[in-house]
Amino acid sequence: MTTLDHEKPELSAKGGVGSDRLFRWAVLGAALMVLIILALILVTTANEAMPAFSESGLGLITGQRWAPSDPHSPIYGALTFIYGTALTSVIALIIAVPVSIGIALFLTELAPRWLRTPAVTVIDLLAAVPSVVFGLVGVLVIAPGIVPVYSWLHDVLGGVPLLGSLFGEPSSNGRSFATAGLILAIMVIPIITSIGREVFSTVPAADKQAAYALGATRWEMIKGAVFPHSFGGLVGGTMLGLGRAMGETIAVALIIGASTQITPNVFDSGNTMASVIVLEWGESSGVHTAALIAIGVLLFAMTIIINVAARVIVRRAEIRMKGAASS
Repeated sequence: MTTLDHEKPELSAKGGVGSDRLFRWAVLGAALMVLIILALILVTTANEAMPAFSESGLGLITGQRWAPSDPHSPIYGALTFIYGTALTSVIALIIAVPVSIGIALFLTELAPRWLRTPAVTVIDLLAAVPSVVFGLVGVLVIAPGIVPVYSWLHDVLGGVPLLGSLFGEPSSNGRSFATAGLILAIMVIPIITSIGREVFSTVPAADKQAAYALGATRWEMIKGAVFPHSFGGLVGGTMLGLGRAMGETIAVALIIGASTQITPNVFDSGNTMASVIVLEWGESSGVHTAALIAIGVLLFAMTIIINVAARVIVRRAEIRMKGAASS
């Protein structure tokens, strides 16, 4: 064997190590790029929003009055928009999460093979529908058509303590927090369903068969084997849907009613952080523009806090599951 033949394996090994290092640095750079972009977005928008924070201070977050067109003393208080964003997002999740989990379970555990592919295709197509289409359907069809339902709920529950204030007198045109939450639920169902379906499909078949072998029913198998294994993925999918609901603009702007108020009545009109930005941006200038950018910064900060909280919840659940498994 010649000297050249002895050198070939060594050169090959060095080339493999070099490729691994190059790949490692490439993926690390891609990951860092995401963090850098997020940091630049936060720094840039916060800098543009400083005039509003300087003028209104903490009142920009805690103030309930929004009067940018007041010629004497413009007031910028975004608490009503924060409230509207939180309320519509909660309504959306209350509707979307059970429906999405049910659809995902049906597709993975119950649906026959011939039905799974068409159903998954329809769900994926629903996720691709532009948000303005959902908004138009909501304002032209759902909002006027759902007013009788709101009126019936008000008549039935209006006299009940607490529920009476929650299901108060509905607006005449149906544009309300509840309608916006319903449209948002329809928009986030495909997202949560797709992630839930993928997570449920990763549950080991051995775990399911072990549950059946112990005499568990299908529901007991799902509760004891599928849900614990899929908890982290379901939380992640829910948070992704929540982010979509909190940041939606056009659809919500068309159907929420654009009223600046804080009210427990979910059938009344209101506004959200994203919708007020899109509605007023074209007519804003100076401090008004800075205040709208500040609302965007607050929305960005809220999404970060929510995602960090979700990661903490998932991590604690994983630790608890590992502890239970080891014991």
